[in-house]
Amino acid sequence: MAGLWAGAASLVAAGRRGGRLRQQLMRSAALWTLQHVPHYSRQHLMVSCSLSSVGYDPNEKTFDKILVANRGEIACRVIKTCKRMGIKTVAIHSDVDASSVHVKMADEAVCVGPAPTGQSYLNMEAIMEAIRKTGAQAVHPGYGFLSENKEFARCLAAEDVVFIGPDTHAIQAMGDKIESKLLAKKAKVNTIPGFDGVVKDADEAVRIAREIGYPVMIKASAGGGGKGMRIAWDNEETRDGFRFSSQEAASSFGDDRLLIEKFIDNPRHIEIQVLGDKHGNALWLNERECSIQRRNQKVVEEAPSIFLDAETRRAMGEQAVALAKAVKYSSAGTVEFLVDSKKNFYFLEMNTRLQVEHPVTECITGLDLVQEMIRVAKGYPLRHKQADIPINGWAVECRVYAEDPYKSFGLPSIGRLSQYQEPTHLPGVRVDSGIQPGSDISIYYDPMISKLITYGSDRTEALKRMEDALDNYVIRGVTHNIALLREVIINSRFVKGDISTKFLSDVYPDGFKGHVLTETERNQLLAIASSLFVASQLRAQHFQEPSRVPIIKQDVVNWELSVKLHDEVHTVVASNSGSTFSVEVDGLKLNVTSTWNLASSLLSVNVDGTQRTVQCLSREAGGNMSIQFLGTVYKVHILTKLAAELNKFMLEKVAEDTSSILRSPMPGVVVAVSVKPGDVVAEGQEICVIEAMKMQNSMTAGKTGKVKSMHCKAGDTVGEGDLLVELE
Repeated sequence: MAGLWAGAASLVAAGRRGGRLRQQLMRSAALWTLQHVPHYSRQHLMVSCSLSSVGYDPNEKTFDKILVANRGEIACRVIKTCKRMGIKTVAIHSDVDASSVHVKMADEAVCVGPAPTGQSYLNMEAIMEAIRKTGAQAVHPGYGFLSENKEFARCLAAEDVVFIGPDTHAIQAMGDKIESKLLAKKAKVNTIPGFDGVVKDADEAVRIAREIGYPVMIKASAGGGGKGMRIAWDNEETRDGFRFSSQEAASSFGDDRLLIEKFIDNPRHIEIQVLGDKHGNALWLNERECSIQRRNQKVVEEAPSIFLDAETRRAMGEQAVALAKAVKYSSAGTVEFLVDSKKNFYFLEMNTRLQVEHPVTECITGLDLVQEMIRVAKGYPLRHKQADIPINGWAVECRVYAEDPYKSFGLPSIGRLSQYQEPTHLPGVRVDSGIQPGSDISIYYDPMISKLITYGSDRTEALKRMEDALDNYVIRGVTHNIALLREVIINSRFVKGDISTKFLSDVYPDGFKGHVLTETERNQLLAIASSLFVASQLRAQHFQEPSRVPIIKQDVVNWELSVKLHDEVHTVVASNSGSTFSVEVDGLKLNVTSTWNLASSLLSVNVDGTQRTVQCLSREAGGNMSIQFLGTVYKVHILTKLAAELNKFMLEKVAEDTSSILRSPMPGVVVAVSVKPGDVVAEGQEICVIEAMKMQNSMTAGKTGKVKSMHCKAGDTVGEGDLLVELE
């Protein structure tokens, strides 16, 4: 509670409304204490993110019914605020999303088409019909899909339906990166050198890139979210970048126009949250540090930035507000900047929508940005002055994806969540998600599972809470990126704040390999795994039904085990006394204590005074065990001494020769095939292109050879590991 009251006190001191604002803050805190909302821990609500510094005024009328034109976690996020404001909600969904969480949360739901986004969530005609059918007075677009589509906003305006976002002029001006750059220059905002027109074709792209000077950034004019973006270091990469970026832009935004600008090497990506109303008022709500990225998509965000000083923060905020006022911006929006090592900052783009990472801003300011958007859309003026906006504490957000982090820092994974448990029982934790046990992660949509947010009084506390939250997050059925996220937040460079947009490639030049165990951590893992093995063996000897014929069994005092980890075999001797195991690993003794509830998803274990949270993902009769330890999943093979001796006589499975075949590294749709049987291909030559979760990926030959057979064609849906091509 101290964090909230300290924040309230600082906000009151900074504000100009004294007692009234203080009473509003107190009332807001009281309301949040009483109202528990799914996916938020009670302590989180009370301490870290009160999500509205002035509460919800029942006398302030806004809308009776809002249609949420989105899906997943952001649809759930918008619906939650609408419910608190007493507003009825309408969900739209594709046929495969009929049982999704956002559909269940809404008061009404309308199917707008089949799974492909172009036939459902981008289907304006079907969405407009849903609005007419349900009588919705306003539409909140969330992010992505139609959130920055000016034609959609015009369609709504034509039928007197309010678009909860900026007006069409601002969407047009800021949604078009070319026009926004020109407007930014006019508003005296620092901009990146580049070509201010539309690039017509690949040849012109090469000419412009050479004039600007390599490296360059090729990006979709109407894009966002890292889609339709490529970095090019030479002419060949420029041609490829133009092709892929234009295709992705057309697929994701229905607009294949591209622009080219100078790529600032090794920058930070820092953005400013702005909020404007229809009365000419605009505020900047501090910054978000978004430098940890892969493929130009953010992975870890935090607020505030450890890099900025008060002077630079103010300068960036004032320029962001100047740009917002230049286009008469009236909603929540984000102005993104690239910042170099000397704290020079350059305008990147403005997103005219709610950002994915908005929760970290809510945590440190106490504002509910969705509520503010709804109020502004109704015509109310902002309730705050710039001096009212605090930086209270520190917040960190990790994007939890259904991705394999060992493949290019995260290639999409699909599947059904067989088990799912969010760590909301921990203090200072918030989870924004739109899934539940049994939910499917499909190839049709973004593979995000959730946004995991932790809050603390300072950065150290927020990061420690994130570490604990990641350890306590249970996700089964799909591959996920928990291991990568945990490694990032404990990395010494990240902890010191020495980061840039190249952080992942700099820290992991050979790709992500998981957590590298120290000798102490390795011994802890071996001791825990051995204790689990013995505990399971002891449980297997116990009968629940006492009337069964008793068996004669020999009590084992010391379990002599052979434990294999990373191709190294360790000698382990384990014995137990109640809930404590005494384990000797290669001659080193450790004491391991736990409840040993083998049915639990999470196991809290104490190893010689060090507390660890582990997850035993699988145990097989043959001795194979998978344990999630320090975020990374380790394969351990445990046998008794006798079984290990006999195992030497077992034949080993011969590994498949993959030098002459190409398999799909991810599930997706084949959008293009570049070769045919009989063609001679060179190492690195493109074989085909696979689109997965709106991103296009070029599949290349691993060696020079002649194509023996093709196992895919354009339009085919392929799964992870499916055979694409064979070489002679």
